[in-house]
Amino acid sequence: MLSNLRIVMVRPHGSGNIGSVARAMKNFGAAELAIVGQARTRSFWARAMAVHGRDVLADARCYDSIRAAISDCALVVGTTCRSGLYRRHSRTAREAAPEITSAAQKGKVALLFGPEDHGLSNKDLEHCQLLVTIPSHPSYQSLNVAQAAVICLYELYGAALAPAEQGGIERAEAEQVERLFDIMRNSLLKIGFLDSENPEHMLLAFRRIFGRAGLEDKDVRILTGMFRQIEWYAKDGWKVIEEKEKKGVKVR
Repeated sequence: MLSNLRIVMVRPHGSGNIGSVARAMKNFGAAELAIVGQARTRSFWARAMAVHGRDVLADARCYDSIRAAISDCALVVGTTCRSGLYRRHSRTAREAAPEITSAAQKGKVALLFGPEDHGLSNKDLEHCQLLVTIPSHPSYQSLNVAQAAVICLYELYGAALAPAEQGGIERAEAEQVERLFDIMRNSLLKIGFLDSENPEHMLLAFRRIFGRAGLEDKDVRILTGMFRQIEWYAKDGWKVIEEKEKKGVKVR
């Protein structure tokens, strides 16, 4: 039921946690494990903690970056237990589960877990369209990464058992969206809309907007064309437009 779900462990420290996550994935029918950074999947502790999830562990793929690990995913979900400006739009795993499983019916979905000591950074979260959190007691909110994976997978599995909702959109793959943001960053910097010292701050707002709406392939193409036109205009395109207007020539 969770065959289209990819669990992405970002820069994990403990091989035992990698094995424990593989075991949790086996429990709930998820098979794709991706690791960003070094992966000690063949260590004694990884294999010991995986138990019957050793096949998941053996098939795990390693990547140099989050962008590479999620390139073919239609929805990228980050996990967080911290609050803050970039994290205030997070939803509980239970609230987000129906949307995540619905997206997984149409394409790959990535669920990201950060390093054991501090979780996903703000930079890591730039790749995510949706953030989920697990409610816990205020006196100690930090969960072990494998514990967090079990809870999230449990909620997703439960949502997947519910009757499937019809309709919904087919989201564009993450790499297409990342290319769009590369173009957006360049064009909006050229017209002075973004702060050159911290362009990602405003781009995160766009990511939230697009993440809520969901971008299809055609949406990405339209937005890409628009931002390319902005970049062209900001260079010398405005001169061409002015010249055409003077001559009474139709601009488009």
